[in-house]
Amino acid sequence: MSKHIRNFCIIAHIDHGKSTLADRLLEQTGTVTVREMKEQLLDDLELERQRGITIKARAVCMKFKRGKETYELNLIDTPGHVDFQYEVSRSLACCEGALLLVDAFQGVEAQTVANAYAAMEHDLNIIPVINKIDLTHARPDEVAEEMMNSLGTDPDECVRVSAKTGQGVDDLLTSIIDNIPAPTGDPEAKLQAMVFDSNYDDYRGAITYVRVMHGTVRKGQKILFARAGSQHEVVELGQFVPQRQACDELKAGQVGYLICNIKSLGDVHIGDTVTSTGSDAADALPGYSRPKRMVYCGLFPSDGQDFSELRDALERLAVNDPSFEFEPETSDALGFGFRCGFLGLLHMEIVQQRLENEADIDLVQTAPNVTYEVVNKRGETLSIHKPQDVPDPGDIEEFRQPIVRCNIIVPDEFIGAVMKLCQERRGIQKSQEYLGAQRAMLTYDIPLAEVVYDLHDKIKSCTRGYGTLDYEMVGYEPADLCRLDILVNGKRVDALSVVCNRGDSDRRGRAVAKRLKKEIERHMFEVAVQAAIGSRVIARETVPAMRKNVTAKCYGGDITRKRKLLQKQKEGKKRMKAIGSVEISQKAFMAVLSSDED
Repeated sequence: MSKHIRNFCIIAHIDHGKSTLADRLLEQTGTVTVREMKEQLLDDLELERQRGITIKARAVCMKFKRGKETYELNLIDTPGHVDFQYEVSRSLACCEGALLLVDAFQGVEAQTVANAYAAMEHDLNIIPVINKIDLTHARPDEVAEEMMNSLGTDPDECVRVSAKTGQGVDDLLTSIIDNIPAPTGDPEAKLQAMVFDSNYDDYRGAITYVRVMHGTVRKGQKILFARAGSQHEVVELGQFVPQRQACDELKAGQVGYLICNIKSLGDVHIGDTVTSTGSDAADALPGYSRPKRMVYCGLFPSDGQDFSELRDALERLAVNDPSFEFEPETSDALGFGFRCGFLGLLHMEIVQQRLENEADIDLVQTAPNVTYEVVNKRGETLSIHKPQDVPDPGDIEEFRQPIVRCNIIVPDEFIGAVMKLCQERRGIQKSQEYLGAQRAMLTYDIPLAEVVYDLHDKIKSCTRGYGTLDYEMVGYEPADLCRLDILVNGKRVDALSVVCNRGDSDRRGRAVAKRLKKEIERHMFEVAVQAAIGSRVIARETVPAMRKNVTAKCYGGDITRKRKLLQKQKEGKKRMKAIGSVEISQKAFMAVLSSDED
């Protein structure tokens, strides 16, 4: 039975046609009828369809007849964006092979290289596929040569297809059956199944996606989640075709889902092992390494009443997306909210949009920041997820920032512009190599804080959209950093604190102070807006007081009457300034936070 199963995923750079190719494979194998077919069928999140990108990996089972034999093809469609690299690594652990998809015009991109190396690390059989050969300016021969230079694939083995028209898809299906090995698991052995995803259904509870490595799982069987240590009964199991279709058992090599009436998603851990209970229990499989959160920001409900709704929405989201984490925090300025950790800036944007769309909550988000390390005078190393946690300058022995290795692939005429951009971002060049006659790969080590804000957009704009970026974490290095505080009327506004390079602090401090001066409404007393590092003020703006003409009623008469009235007003303002509090509107916060990166 298992010799007729093939498990594979499609890996590629963004927009090289993974989801479209998945559509053609579903159509060609007759898994979905023409009537049910719609574009990007597997991208079922509303946000995925709006943005035209894949966010969640999806599994689907296809049946394909070749001669007298029927093969079961299990495809896992994966995202292409660098932020969702974690979804890709989970999918690779469940497959024996991968289709490495490259655009016949754009050629090898940064993410293509990263995904190919990830697949090689998992010992997968890679089938190189050149897509979009129907384009008028396609250059499949040059792209095959680029793949050989950068990835070491054989140009003769490249399968050429057009995912849009369906040309070459039959050859691809044949190649999958011939070149990807069948799973090696034994259906009679003890049960071991890898949990690679989960989602929550309001009516059925947690739905666990599994790949059965060894043994067989049956309906009604008692199972044990090895890491979590919880026992459940299998109420329903089945496969995705692409909707859920129940069956009686899943054998070694198959991919499917389990429903066990699990009410809380906290009981399901991605990377856990499902096994039998009692004496038949097998050892846990090696899971996945935990994803590293790179970017942190605070999420607060714009209306303080929505706090519990926001917590419920975050819990639901964290079940589906284990790469995102949150913990409660309070801010004097914004009230109760959550500190959330993300894999990158796009991931942060997606989570925020999903919260707003699916839970209908208006959010205020603080400036994103990365995780730093601080060694204090006592020799302890602290992880700093938010600027408020940075100790006083006198207590810091060493301040370290995360460094990432960036691979940037650009056409040769833009190399100078990209080098200048990387040097401005304090990047250190590591290497430069040519992939073909016209394209080069530059490798730089750049501080993560300089990458996450807008480096990707800047590279796109200075290379007219042809440059691509991929990055991976290298480690922490000491740097000259400081915490920049914003004080309004002498009080620190915690939501506006940032960690930045000491050389940039003057510029950033002045920019935020100027912006706040415009946004804070005038009060009856003057308001000082200051930027400070520790106790040293580096920038100041003053919001002038509203003035009332108290001498208007004095017509003629002695000057001392006017002086007396002015003196009385001055004392009143002084007293007001001492006891009055400055109201900073939500709009002012939003304006400053959104311009913080500028």
